[in-house]
Amino acid sequence: MTSAILSALNILTRPVNEASGPDAQSSQQQVLLAALEANRTLLLQRLQTESSLEEVRRLREEVKVEAGWFCSNTEDVTWSFVQECLLLLLALTRHLSEELERFQQTPPPPAARRRTPELAPPLPPDVLSVAQQKTLAAALQFVVSLGLCPYLAPGVGVPLGRRSTFGALVEKLVRGGAEPAGGRRLLTTTNVLLQLAELSTLATLVFTRHLGDVMAALCQLGYQPHREEQRPLTAEECRLCKEALRNLLGKVYQPIIIKELLILQGGPKQSGPAVTSGGSGSSRAGLGSAPAWLRRLCGQLLSERLMQPNGVQAVVRAVLEGGTGGDSDWRKCDAVARILVACPQQSTSADAYFRNICPQILELLHFKDKLTAQQFQRVATRAALSMVQERSSFAQQFLLRPLLAALQRCTTASNQEDSQVAVEESELTRCVEDVYKVWVVGNSPSVSLLEALEEVLPVVFTLFCFTKKNVSHLRAPCQEILVWYLSHAESSAGLSMIRQLSGLQGRRNEVAAGFLFTPGSDGGARLVCRGSSSDEDDELYEKLSGEQWRLECLMQILSELKDSDLPGDFFLELLPELTSWAAAADDEEKEDEEQPDVAAMTLLEVEQQLLGGAERRAQRLVLLQVLAVMVESLQHTELLRRTSQVVDFMVTLLQRACVGLDQASGPRVGNPVESQTLSMGMGLVATMLSGPQVSADDYSSMSKLLPALQTLSQQHPDVFIQELASNLRGVIATHGAYRPENLNTAAGSSSRNPESTANDINGAKTPVSKLPAFSAGSTRGSTSDPPNKPLSDWLLEACDPDVPTRAFALRVLNQKVHQRDPEAVQNQEKVLMLFLENLEHEDSFVYLSAIQGLAALADSYPDRILERLLKDFQAGPSLPSSDRQRCLETRLKLGEVLMRASRAMGDLAPHLGRPLLGVFLQGTRDPDQTVRASSLSNLGELCQRMDYSLGPLAQELSSCLTALIKTEKEAEVRRAAVHVIAQLLRGLSDKTTQVLSEVLLDLYRALKLVVRSDPDEVAVLHAQAGPGGAGRRDEEVHLPPAKAGEEDRCPALELLLVLVLLPCQIDFIFWRFHPSVRS
Repeated sequence: MTSAILSALNILTRPVNEASGPDAQSSQQQVLLAALEANRTLLLQRLQTESSLEEVRRLREEVKVEAGWFCSNTEDVTWSFVQECLLLLLALTRHLSEELERFQQTPPPPAARRRTPELAPPLPPDVLSVAQQKTLAAALQFVVSLGLCPYLAPGVGVPLGRRSTFGALVEKLVRGGAEPAGGRRLLTTTNVLLQLAELSTLATLVFTRHLGDVMAALCQLGYQPHREEQRPLTAEECRLCKEALRNLLGKVYQPIIIKELLILQGGPKQSGPAVTSGGSGSSRAGLGSAPAWLRRLCGQLLSERLMQPNGVQAVVRAVLEGGTGGDSDWRKCDAVARILVACPQQSTSADAYFRNICPQILELLHFKDKLTAQQFQRVATRAALSMVQERSSFAQQFLLRPLLAALQRCTTASNQEDSQVAVEESELTRCVEDVYKVWVVGNSPSVSLLEALEEVLPVVFTLFCFTKKNVSHLRAPCQEILVWYLSHAESSAGLSMIRQLSGLQGRRNEVAAGFLFTPGSDGGARLVCRGSSSDEDDELYEKLSGEQWRLECLMQILSELKDSDLPGDFFLELLPELTSWAAAADDEEKEDEEQPDVAAMTLLEVEQQLLGGAERRAQRLVLLQVLAVMVESLQHTELLRRTSQVVDFMVTLLQRACVGLDQASGPRVGNPVESQTLSMGMGLVATMLSGPQVSADDYSSMSKLLPALQTLSQQHPDVFIQELASNLRGVIATHGAYRPENLNTAAGSSSRNPESTANDINGAKTPVSKLPAFSAGSTRGSTSDPPNKPLSDWLLEACDPDVPTRAFALRVLNQKVHQRDPEAVQNQEKVLMLFLENLEHEDSFVYLSAIQGLAALADSYPDRILERLLKDFQAGPSLPSSDRQRCLETRLKLGEVLMRASRAMGDLAPHLGRPLLGVFLQGTRDPDQTVRASSLSNLGELCQRMDYSLGPLAQELSSCLTALIKTEKEAEVRRAAVHVIAQLLRGLSDKTTQVLSEVLLDLYRALKLVVRSDPDEVAVLHAQAGPGGAGRRDEEVHLPPAKAGEEDRCPALELLLVLVLLPCQIDFIFWRFHPSVRS
């Protein structure tokens, strides 16, 4: 029966080119009318004649009798055709309903006759084949195109002419024969389609293709305003249409409903028709302007969709589903966000609207699907930011407060709660991720957002400190949140927050006392109640180590503020406090020396006096600790980025130097550290003034130095500092018009080697190796030719007992070897013997010249010279005149020669270095510790130039170094072994993992062993710097190059920052472990 009805529908909807019709000379409209009439006539004829369609004819007659809308004497061809389609569709619906009812009422077969599980269950009778569905879809399209769309008012729904070229033809055809009873025909067609939709199989075909048209018809039938005398429907019919529309909106998938309502609202007026392939999927840009009543109705219905449960998600899906994540999708996200923020007129109140909408907006942040999550998060972020800007009070109450609830609970947790877990891991993770998405990803700073984040920032920082000690996925978002706040907050608010996080200011909104973060099962964290501890020493140690760790974490956050002046401003804000502390130190010492009359004081006054002193000392401890960690952790380029900051730093330094100058016995008068710090600082000012271009603004900012410079020039006891201060004051005051001759000399003194400066402070002599006359390679760059003497004369003078004559002759011979002088080439054996003899000379001028000469010979003639040097280094000097008592000293000098030769090898190191490598490895087992250390030093210089040729020897080298680190008793040798690993990693750079792949883990474990258990602090320092050096090289390979100016370092300024705090650190160490402070 189903096949027969669909066969009748197929006869009725046969394509035009297969139907009989007029000749080709007729118009398209005439052809279409003829085809419709011919198909209808053919159907009626076959229903009467063919026995296979007898049941169809009977069922059609039954439906026809019940259909009060059927008109048999109409002259409208198209409506007659539509009526036949409607009759057959209703007949099909009745038949399928009856069959389905019988199928459902049929009792199941007995257990013995049931089919096996492998067999499919019987299909219900309403299941249609693909061909049958195609026939039914064609019939529905004819019904909608000929019996529904032509009777829609202008602007209601998508016109047929905008759907296809054939649709434009049908539109003209039906309009030409329209009757006044169009409203009744529209009602008839709509009712039949709704009756079809009551059957699930047919409802799918109706609504997937024609939902928009059915909705448009119901809107027009139920809500279009009419004059009373022209109303086509009765009031009851209008009510039923409205009810049918409400039922339809509630049953269908909401994003589809919202999309169709947006289409019904219409769009801007178009100059011409836009041809698209579907009715419901047309773009709003191709729609005509909808009438006002329809726009109001669609707006009301859309608002109702939005305010129902999960309405926000439905709206977002309706707009964004099918997007690819491109630019157009981002614009759609912003448009949806603006819609969500605008409170609709249909809402009872703004408070109720936002109370309902805000939780749904927050839920958009928690989707897991990648594309969907990206789009939904964009909508939620933009909606939240727009709401904060436009509806701040509602945003605070319904959006920001619930979003930050988990972090805020960390500050208000109480021990009275039954559970030990105050905040679960999932809540904390979701809260931190939401904050990151709204604040950091949204990146739209405002006062409300910054204030809301400021309330929970201490908790975020505590959580960040916790994640730094563990492996947690919350570390990166916490760090980004902290950096974002400090980058966008006002300078005063940012400085206040840094002071609070560092402990210099009273803490607010911290994690509740008695609670701490612990690792979660999913890599996050949770807040739990802290267990009680009975050991006071353990509590004190935990407190002190925790404060130190917080400071280190804070310094890491400050180091991430690459383009911010906040670290420098914070540093400069602390220095005046240090100066005021120094100024008040004398008064406090006098007060401490004066014993107070305790008998005349009450107990409360005594307690207040003692507590006041302890509080001041504790505050100074924190200040010193913060300054010390800043100087150790941050580079000077991060602390002092601008010239004005350097000037402010120098103002603080000079003001601090002026403290106590009026007292002859001041604590800083005659202090070598203070004097050296002051002289370096003034040298730095001289360097700034000696620059090629010092602007007027620079001179204006330096004018703040004038009062302090005047005080120093008049009262400082050091004459040199007085003169330098006076000269600097004159240059600044005259804006460079006055420039003394010794200004450049003072500027040069500030940039000398920090190591030599430290040696001068400690009273040590400058090493001979650092003298410029005999520095490495000094003769290589000399351009002056030696006097025109024969080589024999220089050989004789090299044996002269007069030390200056001998040293000068050796330098001349060194030059001749470098220049490949023919006589020197012919007599290279004599020159070699002469250098070896002078190597044992006791004067440093002589043996350093001999070392340079031997290195030059090894560079020029490596094959034979290196062999001789290696033999003497391994077994001792082989000359007959050698002094056996000084054999060790000579071997160490030969080690220096070999080290310089290794440096000079360059790309030839893989070829020439193999013999040296073997000798150096043997030297690590020498009985003398200095030879072992020298061999290791040379080994490090050579290995960092061997590149890939080091691969076959990596295992042997690793075994040697790890054995020395584990078993060597002498600290000097262990330091050298650790230094070899550092040089090895530094030399191989990005090739480390390829060359040392088999031994890299062993070397790392050896370094960790040194860090954990080696008693020598220098060895530990080398071990900590070794992997760091490799890490920096690795960053150079994998990260973009540094900005201009960042690679330039200023050793003088770095040392100056340390020297400023050096006197204070002594007091800091004393106070930290003083019993009065611990009590």
